[in-house]
Amino acid sequence: MQAIILAINWEFELRGILTVMIGTTVWMGSIYLILGTNVGARLGFMLTLTGLAGWIALMASVWWIYGIGLKGSVPEWQQVPGRTVIQQVDLLYQAGVLDDPIDVTSETDSVVAAQAVADQLKAQGWARVDEAAPEFGQAEASAGVFLEEEGAFSPGEFKVTNVYEVDPPHESAFPKFGPNGEFDQLAFFHKPYYTLVEVAPFQALRDEPGRAPTAPKIDTSRQRQYVYMIRDLGSLRQPSAYIAIGSTIVFLSMCFLLHRRDRFVAANLERKAIAAA
Repeated sequence: MQAIILAINWEFELRGILTVMIGTTVWMGSIYLILGTNVGARLGFMLTLTGLAGWIALMASVWWIYGIGLKGSVPEWQQVPGRTVIQQVDLLYQAGVLDDPIDVTSETDSVVAAQAVADQLKAQGWARVDEAAPEFGQAEASAGVFLEEEGAFSPGEFKVTNVYEVDPPHESAFPKFGPNGEFDQLAFFHKPYYTLVEVAPFQALRDEPGRAPTAPKIDTSRQRQYVYMIRDLGSLRQPSAYIAIGSTIVFLSMCFLLHRRDRFVAANLERKAIAAA
């Protein structure tokens, strides 16, 4: 017995499971015991289950609205398989980012090539993200992780110069209601949201003993590199939505059964009264 108690105290998951089981049994069992002794075992169980389903439906609805409680996966950037880190400008066409190829040679200036890419992206409907926008910082951080994972750059060897998005997030989700589309609780569907991050490599820093390192500067002799990503909107409210919908169905079904039972009881009492008369 001492070994079991020590195991429960040490295994936090086991202790949590037992705590939930005991709390649920005591909570629901006490309510069912009180109702069962007053209205009967069967009716007491139906009333207890109805109240529990209604309470869970209300709680899950609040979770669903505010995105709290039991949460799913959070939104994050995902790699486009095989096309995440594009280290040459002319490969943007082969990766499917650009509709037309860009003629780039070793003598082509990197600024000219980057401007050609920007012009074609704009013609295809891509929008440039402002550096002060939160989306810019989020895309910059995710692109840095992918570049380091692929071994293209090490930390501090590059600078994010531009971020382009093909479908702004406020337009990708639907359906939305309201004059300005502010009500989006029913926006279950969305279009793919792609982002292209432009990266400029830095010149090699001078590292001499006894001297401070030079300030990083963009190396104009090397072409820009690009990170192609897709936004995973996640499923933050999905678990609470399933719980709310399922509990509401159970609650309404139990209410129907209770109403049906009351009608049967009323019909039987009326039949007895007629027979007694």
